[in-house]
Amino acid sequence: MTSTKEAILGGVFMLSAAVVIGVGSGDSTVAQEMERGFAATHSPTDAPFQPILSDASGTFYLGFLRVGSSLLDLAVIHLPSSFPVWRATPARPALWSSPVSLSFNGSLLLAHPQSGRLLWSSSSSAVGGDRVVILASSDLQIRKDGGGGDVAWQSFRFPADTVVQSQNFTSGMSLFSPGRRFTMHLGTNYFGLYFVGGATTMYWRHTALEAKAQVQPGGAPLYMRVDPDGFLGMYQNGSDPVDVIAFNTFSRNMTGQFRRLTLEDDANLHAYYWSGTGWVGEYTAIADACEIPTTCGAYSVCRPGAGAGAHQCTCLANGTDGCLATPTGDFCGSGGGGTEFTVLRRSRVDLGNKEVMSPRAAASVDECEGSCARNCSCWGAIYSNATNTCYQVDYPVQLLLQGDQWHVGYFKVRSNGRGGGSNGDEGSKEEEEEEEARRTRAKVALLVVGTLILVAAAGFGAYKVWGRRRAIAVDREGLAPGPYKDLGKASFKSIEIELASSSSSSSPPHS
Repeated sequence: MTSTKEAILGGVFMLSAAVVIGVGSGDSTVAQEMERGFAATHSPTDAPFQPILSDASGTFYLGFLRVGSSLLDLAVIHLPSSFPVWRATPARPALWSSPVSLSFNGSLLLAHPQSGRLLWSSSSSAVGGDRVVILASSDLQIRKDGGGGDVAWQSFRFPADTVVQSQNFTSGMSLFSPGRRFTMHLGTNYFGLYFVGGATTMYWRHTALEAKAQVQPGGAPLYMRVDPDGFLGMYQNGSDPVDVIAFNTFSRNMTGQFRRLTLEDDANLHAYYWSGTGWVGEYTAIADACEIPTTCGAYSVCRPGAGAGAHQCTCLANGTDGCLATPTGDFCGSGGGGTEFTVLRRSRVDLGNKEVMSPRAAASVDECEGSCARNCSCWGAIYSNATNTCYQVDYPVQLLLQGDQWHVGYFKVRSNGRGGGSNGDEGSKEEEEEEEARRTRAKVALLVVGTLILVAAAGFGAYKVWGRRRAIAVDREGLAPGPYKDLGKASFKSIEIELASSSSSSSPPHS
């Protein structure tokens, strides 16, 4: 742990107008409190995290965090594990090489000073607070001075991909996976996991069992909380939960560990506790691999098997690297997707998330397909001949299962045959440039091959002409052919001159 802390605290940064209070077990140059006028400027170093503020115990730190290889974010990290329990996630993140600054004038402001562009702000309120602190729970708070110590803003109200123990997750909040492909929301009596795209569609849901308390219609909104005793509770009124999801450690009475619940890029929701040396998993929302969108990917069918990891994935259509790539945008012309598409029709396929979707009546498979074809936000449809129902898929085609003879699938595929499309980011531009370069190289190769074929054909024709003339000359004058290596030293032009000279000196044949 000591080496980890030293590595993180080794980041170079500049502080001005800081209220510096010594950290009992941490670095004395890191503040435990910010007052108005505080400013810190990021310096692009090799350190992945540059600390600015810490809690009193030195367990949680606020600072500049490097995301991936090139982007910058403001984050609160759990120092022993270097895991970010909260991130600001600006809509337009800055590059790690940029001289980004953090300041406090009543609100926290993350800005690019050279361009004057504001990247992120804690609040649009002009009043704001007077000081910034991190609590032992990891909550970053802006507080007002005075006897009440009112909280003007707190990070617990704006989670990114994680909620920690004793943090209330309310119906007005959302969790987003780090890649922002998936999200979690609370409903009236459930919480669900959703795709993020042109339309937001649920792919998994857990409904409150209401064993200890009933959900009151029209009552207060639900909220969720990770309990230190090792369970995830859903509440509405009072302290009695309307639902309890026990973690694996619940029966072991493990109450001293720090816990977190995180929506990860695998589209699944996971709970962990900190053992002192690492994060240990104690809950996974989706146990069936075929109910997880990322298990097989886009345009593929998942076949469940007995036991963990026994599922099989097969492609609806093959792409350059297996199944077709996960697409972006839609078929409305937005997101770089475009409106042109080809159609895949497959029988015996079904949807793995059908129970959380709303079907529509359709008299025939043609009616179901036609409705999807006219809807630019529809990626595909599953029609059931047994029930005359149509399930429209308004997200990139995933979560397909092996079905029976009563199910027929209709799927749209981008006209480039790869399923994917440009989403307007830098990576997509590079892919387009590389694709254009490949097409250019292919054209040049075809041109070179064609030229070589023409040259070879011309040479072969000339050789045949020369051979006929030489045979005639041998018949007339008894010339013996010279060595092949001598012919190879002469050009076709010199050979033709010799033949022409020889022909002019001989008499034409008489009939």
